[in-house]
Amino acid sequence: MPNLRLALAALSLLAAAHAQAERPPNVIFLLVDDWGWRDAACCGSDLYETPNIDRLASRGLKFTNAYSACTVCSPTRSAVMTGMYPARTHLTDWIPGHRRKNAPLRPPKWTQRLELRYTTIAEALHASGYRTAHVGKWHLTPRSDDLSVVEPYYPQHQGFDINIAGNQWGQPGSYHWPFARKKAKGLRRQLQNFPKGGKEGDYLTDMLTDHAIEFIEQSKDKPFFLYFAYYAVHTPLQGRTDLVARYKERLMDKRARKHKNPVYAAMVTAVDESVGRIVATLDRLGLADHTILVLTGDNGGLERPRGRGPTDNAPARAGKGSAYEGGVRVPCFVKVPGLTKPGGICNEPVITVDFYPTILELTGTPGNAEHNKNVDGLSLVPLFKDPSTQLARDAIYWHYPHYHPGGAEPYGAIRMRDWKLIEFQYMDRVELYHLSEDISESKDLAPEMPDKTAELRNALHAWRKRVGAQPAVVNK
Repeated sequence: MPNLRLALAALSLLAAAHAQAERPPNVIFLLVDDWGWRDAACCGSDLYETPNIDRLASRGLKFTNAYSACTVCSPTRSAVMTGMYPARTHLTDWIPGHRRKNAPLRPPKWTQRLELRYTTIAEALHASGYRTAHVGKWHLTPRSDDLSVVEPYYPQHQGFDINIAGNQWGQPGSYHWPFARKKAKGLRRQLQNFPKGGKEGDYLTDMLTDHAIEFIEQSKDKPFFLYFAYYAVHTPLQGRTDLVARYKERLMDKRARKHKNPVYAAMVTAVDESVGRIVATLDRLGLADHTILVLTGDNGGLERPRGRGPTDNAPARAGKGSAYEGGVRVPCFVKVPGLTKPGGICNEPVITVDFYPTILELTGTPGNAEHNKNVDGLSLVPLFKDPSTQLARDAIYWHYPHYHPGGAEPYGAIRMRDWKLIEFQYMDRVELYHLSEDISESKDLAPEMPDKTAELRNALHAWRKRVGAQPAVVNK
């Protein structure tokens, strides 16, 4: 009888493994807010401890030239959901953005919501039988105090079965329970879609991770898509107490460092712990070899003049809100079982819009044919198979017809292989850089290379026309 029980158990395990192999892979997409290009140990940080992210990098493929679709958050999130450039959807700034009353230019009449006419990646996967969950920051609704205006654009109406903490706000009131600013007006609106419960000492990144893990556990027997968009490491700068203390002690050695903010470091490490817990859950449930895992950022790290920002993106120039590399270059790691080789490095430029067609291909999901005609990204599957491959495109693009406190003024940009051109709309200025030789964008080559400047500028103008980009308008 014991032998029979063992045989039946073995057969059950074989049947479960066969069923898992037959079904489409799970997808986990982790998006970190304001995560600078150097904000992990494996990306060159001299302070932040990120053993779990480093381990993911060693087990999968690391992209050294990964870019966000915009220098701020909402447009990049739209690009994740639609596979379309923000210039095409006209969702080109963080919602609701801001105006400079006396600036020479003002924004166009841009779209301040993720329009329901698009087929989100969640809707495409849901239609193919996936269970779907959004956890964390959404920031793709109109900004309004009237929930009847906001609620129709929440994740649960855009393909997600479950929405944890996704609402109209771009940052939490607090990372410490009850996760709202003290004495704040509209407390109920701040916490819209947040889970009930919590206690003194609870930390937001940890709480969201609890719910992400619960979803994985509940969904283990069918294909699932988890979009976990961390509020961290966005302001307000608030770290978990034990981690802040650890970094304060570490910084007592007085070593010269690029990174030196203990609170921000604690926030990065809390995200790292979250990544570790999610990977451990996949291992525990036997799902690691059947789950695609993506980890990237929504824009460059928050850096301010004279070192006043919480992080440092050097050698990339500037940070969030800027046209330069520090504003749009982000960490990116992908693990695809059976495709990506451990420790792989890919230098090919990739951008947020590429993940939509990549996920469709990897999961065998057709999506919506009409929507797919306007998807701007390319599948990254060829790079997973051979990281030295070049994708079949000439360039990637940015369009930002807004001003931003991080330093941006209305601009467009193009990266064509090693060349990058930035065109500032005001005063019709252009700058040209060769990134493989000058990642810091310190030497503007436009004056001495008029032919190359004209080539990239013409390509940028042609792209803007193709996607229907809205320029900033003269401020009268």
